Amino acid sequence: MERIYLDYAATAPMSQETIEAYSKGMQQYFGNASSIYTSGRDAQYELMQVRSVLAKSIGAEQDDIIFTSGGTESDNTAILKVAESYKANGRHIITTAVEHKAVLEPMQYLEQQGFTVTYLPVNEYGHVTAEQVAKALTDETILVSIMYGNNETGAINPIEAIGQILAEHQAIFHTDAVQAYGTQTLDVNQLGVDLLSVSAHKIGGPKGMGFLYARPHLKGIRLLLGGNQELKRRAGTQNVPGAIAFKQAVLAHAPVKQSKQYRKLMAYFLEQLNKNGVSFSINGASDIQQSLPHICNLQFPGILAEKLLIQLDLMGVEVAAGSACTAGNTDPSHVLIAMFGEDSPQVTESLRFSIGAQTTIAQLEQVAVKVKQAIEKLRK
Repeated sequence: MERIYLDYAATAPMSQETIEAYSKGMQQYFGNASSIYTSGRDAQYELMQVRSVLAKSIGAEQDDIIFTSGGTESDNTAILKVAESYKANGRHIITTAVEHKAVLEPMQYLEQQGFTVTYLPVNEYGHVTAEQVAKALTDETILVSIMYGNNETGAINPIEAIGQILAEHQAIFHTDAVQAYGTQTLDVNQLGVDLLSVSAHKIGGPKGMGFLYARPHLKGIRLLLGGNQELKRRAGTQNVPGAIAFKQAVLAHAPVKQSKQYRKLMAYFLEQLNKNGVSFSINGASDIQQSLPHICNLQFPGILAEKLLIQLDLMGVEVAAGSACTAGNTDPSHVLIAMFGEDSPQVTESLRFSIGAQTTIAQLEQVAVKVKQAIEKLRK
């Protein structure tokens, strides 16, 4: 039985070209990039090439890119180190109720350390507004952290509008762009962000690799202590093969082209569900300009998501209920609770479908049929 993978928001498989780049990196650029002899210098040169590609992909300068182990480290570094380094200016932070756990957990930790955190509510489509941020700002606000696009619903927030508001305020602006990177055209100067988090494996790069964009004027953005790697901003021997593979994955992604392709595929999938008589509703924005193109969160009325997920898995279809990082527990989605309320049916009846570079029309046609069959089995 051919298995169909529709959980690209959790992770994306590496292409053959990216695997080959990874392998080449391990074989040819094994040297420690901090060493002064030839193999070390060769590794450092490769890192410079990667850094240039990553910086260009978001309109930044090379020295603004800090290699990390992924989105979680990037988010943790941004939040915890800004709080520590700027607490003399205030102890108030603004975020949203629907952030990834890699943002929410550090926020809760900071609350235990005496910081005040404002969690902005979202509307029924999963969005916050720039006006909400403006109203929540105080003279004590030192950090605003709002995700670009939600990992469960795909809802896009008005990051550029928020950046314009914060341009006249002392608050540092961070955005988690892990789900947006690769499908959205990102320019840190246009967005007005000071910090931006990215993970490689979401776009088909290797796991354990990511980066944090940090404006050069920021102080104290250093979570790991030890060596002087990354211009003294992140200690530890750099993952050169991972960086090389990351570069290959980035070069294979053209955000505008990718976005158009994914929108067409997702629209086709929804058409196929309708064609097969499947009853569903979309959790999130119906306006495609306000949603990431590769993520769609669907409610199937009267069908428990956990049972449907298991049934689909038995039929060879892999999808998700909630975030992959919290899928191991039984807690309901904090994102859907924030959107609809704790007792709403959407919380227990929704699945996330996310597509990627290897998704085909034929696969989506098969999945639509299997969703119908799975629901029919569960209703018996």
